[in-house]
Amino acid sequence: MAKSAATAARTSFNDGSVSSGGIPTLPDRDEIAAYHLHDEKRLIGALVERAAFTEDERRRVQDVAKGLVLSARTNRTKYGGIDAFMHEYGLTSEEGVILMCLAEALLRIPDKETADALIAEKIGEGQWDKHFGSSGSLFVNASTFGLMLTGRVVRLGGGRRATGPTGALKRLVARTGEPVIRQALRQAMRILGDNFVLGRDIKEAISRASSYEKKGYRFSYDMLGEGAKTQDDATRYYERYQH
Repeated sequence: MAKSAATAARTSFNDGSVSSGGIPTLPDRDEIAAYHLHDEKRLIGALVERAAFTEDERRRVQDVAKGLVLSARTNRTKYGGIDAFMHEYGLTSEEGVILMCLAEALLRIPDKETADALIAEKIGEGQWDKHFGSSGSLFVNASTFGLMLTGRVVRLGGGRRATGPTGALKRLVARTGEPVIRQALRQAMRILGDNFVLGRDIKEAISRASSYEKKGYRFSYDMLGEGAKTQDDATRYYERYQH
């Protein structure tokens, strides 16, 4: 999967050459390929020498940086919901880690039983109430309230089993709520994941990136291959990465 432009740094590689449109051009691909398994110390030394900017280049860097900051401030209300959500549920919090785990795993699970088990385990562990009201965003607080309700519902079906009518009612609520919760969380994870994943494969990622590239953005595409368990798996991922 490829990183999304919404979260990855969208920076242009500047080797000192600029196109007629004012957009820095990329280095030749043969030059990039020549660095494969290159001695790191020698490579860094050469790149440091090339990283010396002229006064004009420094001015252009400052102008671009200023433009990015002003644009971010101008459009902060347009993208405020997701930004505020990520600020509240960053990876420094246990609940933020839980949501990231769900964003990475839930959409890949094909069967509903495993998906329900993952949701119950992860959402049930979170202390969502401590986030309620701590953000000034209505979107974040509404989402937090939904996570609080979800956590309480999924906990009804776990833990120590209560007996009698009360126990039966709790299990009924948990079971009937599972399909709704599953679909709601899948949709939420699609929205969240869309800010981190540019495409499900390289073809889709390149297609989505094309409109940004016309504006001068540059992307790096990553295939982690973390599912590899055998040499054949590793070889297959390596070939896909080269592709």
